Amino acid sequence: MELITTTEELAAFCARAQDAPYVTIDTEFLRERTYYSKLCLLQMALPGADSAETGPAVLVDPLADGISLDPFYALLRDEATVKVLHAARQDLEIFYIEGGCLPQPLFDTQIAAMVCGFGDQIGYETLVRKLAKGQIDKSSRFTDWSARPLSEAQLRYALADVTHLRIIYEKLSARLAETGREAWVAEELATLNDPETYRTRPEEAWKRVKTRNDSGRFLAILRELAAFREQHAQSRNIPRARVFKDDAMLELAALKPASTEDLGRTRLLLREARRGDIAEGIVQAVRRGLDCPHKALPQAANGRANIQVNPALADLLRVLLKAKSDETDVAAKLIASAADLDAMAAGLRDVPALKGWRAEVFGADALRLCEGKLGLTVRGDKVRVIAL
Repeated sequence: MELITTTEELAAFCARAQDAPYVTIDTEFLRERTYYSKLCLLQMALPGADSAETGPAVLVDPLADGISLDPFYALLRDEATVKVLHAARQDLEIFYIEGGCLPQPLFDTQIAAMVCGFGDQIGYETLVRKLAKGQIDKSSRFTDWSARPLSEAQLRYALADVTHLRIIYEKLSARLAETGREAWVAEELATLNDPETYRTRPEEAWKRVKTRNDSGRFLAILRELAAFREQHAQSRNIPRARVFKDDAMLELAALKPASTEDLGRTRLLLREARRGDIAEGIVQAVRRGLDCPHKALPQAANGRANIQVNPALADLLRVLLKAKSDETDVAAKLIASAADLDAMAAGLRDVPALKGWRAEVFGADALRLCEGKLGLTVRGDKVRVIAL
């Protein structure tokens, strides 16, 4: 078990990786006390000459004095070597924020597993058990990865996240080749490898806040409060909730405090947020929301707050989705979301379920169902599709 603590050691391993067909990658990080993830450990493994089980595997300490991760980021950019990760989104966000790059080419075993019939958002531990016939020691799962020195148990736990991944990757990629579904996975990976996925724009942060209030004025105030919170959290590298939580923000948007003294009327705002920079920022944000011209008032996120969903059609689409999921052995949540189905049942057509490989698997028949050209029947324990 090799622990890399210098740039020279890292460069030597990455040079070796650039001659390999693929490298498996994982990270350990902390985010409980910061806005941006703190990278604490990096794990990588290469295939062996004869077996995926015999290749070298290393741990890299990004907190070691003087180490630079530039050789690793150069490896991510090298298109000759496939970069294999499981549930890669958070890892990729770290690479994009800290290294300014995303891995090319990329293979996410969680997405591949969902396409290959392993269910919705299958965990790494389950794939290890089913495909690699191994077990993961869970004892170090909840640990402070920033503490040094790391224990032998921590290092072994972290290394298992990339050693078993070699076998999982080889078996899933072979299964995709057999079924001809590589292009389906590629479509999903394109979103993961889009820099827009990891760019946070404060002016759009309000769209992530769940609210039933679709008043334009309320949403304008919410937009300004969410933007202030995002900017404040980013500038100080603290969690959003340390500024104020979503429920407090909704309360503020409803109360419309005109001064810092008015913040005393709130029930959910933390005491620290009722004074100083945060308090002043709240009052200014509310004022901007109130001053927003009527023509510039925002609408409910996605513009779907007031869509009229046909509930019977929505139920039929859910039955069709289940049938298509069973037929293709692809996770239903990957094919279409509940929001997609409701949008289609309301007559909307600009939804992900009607594009790309999803249209082939589900969307085309879903449209025919909406148009009354297709029906559903039951034979035995299977739902069947019939033309009308």
